[in-house]
Amino acid sequence: MRLNQSHLPFIVWLACFYTGWIILVIAGDHLQTVLTHWPMAIAMAAGSYVAGSTPMGGGTVGFPVLVLLMDLPATLGRDFSFAIQAVGMTSASIYILCSRTELEWPMLRAALPGVLLGTPLGILFVAPLATDLFIKLLFAAMWCSFGLLHLRRINEISSYVGMTPHDASFDYKVGFIVGLFGSLTIASITGVGIDMMIYMVLVLWCHADLKIAIPTSVVLMAFTSLVGIAAKLLFGTVEPGTFENWLAAAPVVAIGAPFGAIVVSKVGRRPTLILVSVLCVLQFFWTLVHEKQSLTAWNLSATLLGLVLFLLVFQEMYRHGYRLARRKQNPPAGS
Repeated sequence: MRLNQSHLPFIVWLACFYTGWIILVIAGDHLQTVLTHWPMAIAMAAGSYVAGSTPMGGGTVGFPVLVLLMDLPATLGRDFSFAIQAVGMTSASIYILCSRTELEWPMLRAALPGVLLGTPLGILFVAPLATDLFIKLLFAAMWCSFGLLHLRRINEISSYVGMTPHDASFDYKVGFIVGLFGSLTIASITGVGIDMMIYMVLVLWCHADLKIAIPTSVVLMAFTSLVGIAAKLLFGTVEPGTFENWLAAAPVVAIGAPFGAIVVSKVGRRPTLILVSVLCVLQFFWTLVHEKQSLTAWNLSATLLGLVLFLLVFQEMYRHGYRLARRKQNPPAGS
């Protein structure tokens, strides 16, 4: 990891975090807790790499590990996603900002107040309406659609350079809508997803370079996770088991997510996106098999319909972005 003077805030952050974590473990006599939950630390070594290198939060790995592999409640997977991303993606964001990585700032700035408003409202009024099975199926369908889209269009998506020019009002309107709607619904229910939403807008609608779209999505998910876990703590609704798993995995993700951002800057994002996309599709079928006893014809049909609707929305965004790019490249005569 190559660091220079501009990375001093990142180094200070890591020093403060690890000092605080060690004090928490020793003063609270939590060493046995950390050792007991070592499988989550191992899982989040991969999850933190995904968080720093793709438009997917570390909870994208933590959620299925807790819910599908360890057979724990989906609500725990959601709360753990908020908690662990508040460390890992914040760490990656600090590194990104210190590295002066290019971000889509106008859209990001507009999304932040939407998140600040939508996340607590979603946690209070929307998330309680979602059943455990609904959370699992929503997560599975959403990320499967992400995987299928990338497996089909990865060559095109990874070839974009810069962004399609557009006016500032577009950034402000779309950014706020993504922040508000994404946090109110998807993120408050699953603990992840808003990063995928802004990434899809940037890549499909604006033909943004992955070097811009992915870091922007990481910063937005970090902020959403901080707001989300703060709201859960304030409302006293954090699921039992969240702290124990967080305590074991936090020191791994604090350095793992920035490491992911560094590695893909050297080897490129395409191989990682292909691998993650395949895993997204596989976890969809894993979820259906895991939940076969609970599935009925109705909720299975609803899940497949949700998958199709996600794909149709992405396809429409792609078509609109393609037409917009063509108009910018070939403006009408006299314009």
